[in-house]
Amino acid sequence: MIFVLGGARSGKSRFAEQTAKELASGSATGRGNTSVLYVATATACDDEMAERIRKHREDRPSDWQTVEEPRDVAGALQRAELTPDSIVLIDCLTLYVTNHLLPEGCMEEGELTWNPEAAELAVEALLLEIERSEGTVILVSNEVGLGLVPDHPLGRVFRDVAGRANQRAAAVAQRVVLLVAGIPVEIKS
Repeated sequence: MIFVLGGARSGKSRFAEQTAKELASGSATGRGNTSVLYVATATACDDEMAERIRKHREDRPSDWQTVEEPRDVAGALQRAELTPDSIVLIDCLTLYVTNHLLPEGCMEEGELTWNPEAAELAVEALLLEIERSEGTVILVSNEVGLGLVPDHPLGRVFRDVAGRANQRAAAVAQRVVLLVAGIPVEIKS
């Protein structure tokens, strides 16, 4: 597993996609013409997010298979029947955390309920499936622990769950890359 993380607009998705392209072309492995399975975890809760998702779809290479799976990424990996030559890009772990943290889905005005235990269990199941999977998995995530302490309890819970998810992912990854201002910094290789 290659774990790619960084802040908002750090270039992490672009780096992950370029890495997948290089692996698929064989320039990094000596193998070539391997297709990429792109697993997207985003949900369109508003017009702005729908536009982001549309743009991401357009920017992906046409020969990549895309699975939009906000809640069952482990199941998507199982159904994909991966081989040692498979390349999977999952974008992103922090949205996956959000999708399980907020069981009602998109946030609405008023009272919010959240379930950190469900999010932690979902992350653990995903990482176990990644460890069992054949091929190369590139997992993208946001580094959320470098800013101010959030002023809302949900923000603090999200930061804590996402931080633990990132720690766990980094522990099982063979390679960890942090993107800072578009520059990849190898953390673990």
